[in-house]
Amino acid sequence: MLIELTDCSWPAEDALMRAYHDNEWGVPLHDDRKLFEFMVLDAFQAGLSWRTILYKRENFRRLFDNFDVVRIALYDEAKIQTLMQDASIIRNQAKIRATVGNAKAFLAIQAEYGTFDRYIWQFTGGKPLDNHPTCNAEIPAKSPESDAMSKDLLKRGFKFVGSTICYAFMQAAGMVNDHLDGCRFK
Repeated sequence: MLIELTDCSWPAEDALMRAYHDNEWGVPLHDDRKLFEFMVLDAFQAGLSWRTILYKRENFRRLFDNFDVVRIALYDEAKIQTLMQDASIIRNQAKIRATVGNAKAFLAIQAEYGTFDRYIWQFTGGKPLDNHPTCNAEIPAKSPESDAMSKDLLKRGFKFVGSTICYAFMQAAGMVNDHLDGCRFK
């Protein structure tokens, strides 16, 4: 019996979204800088579409020092105000300030665990959770694992890390594989 492969439908015909789907989404990630990047971008996504964030990602990289967590943890009020004036990113003061605070909390986790990677992957037992959705409606917005991650991150001082944001982060970081059954990237 031949199984017809059909890719996930959410990237549609958008070339940038398709490249993200094909090369990043659901791929297990263990690089602390990249994990921090996804934490920041998923926090900025709150209330917005991923497409909006993806199209501004290069601007975020440029303005946030390529997501260098040490540099971001040192941002002062002048830098925050400079970021607030740049229309090439999402100019949400609470999210910008949260990014600086989250960088400090991220560094504390690195100091405690050696790497953020070692800390964050504990929420899935160190391996990707492979879901088997057959349509977009079967992809959850959160899970018991994202609930636990959110609770612990909040306890450690992170902001914009509700369970739904944590679940999106888990998908981006490949901690969860929500490619549809039949997707060639499953």
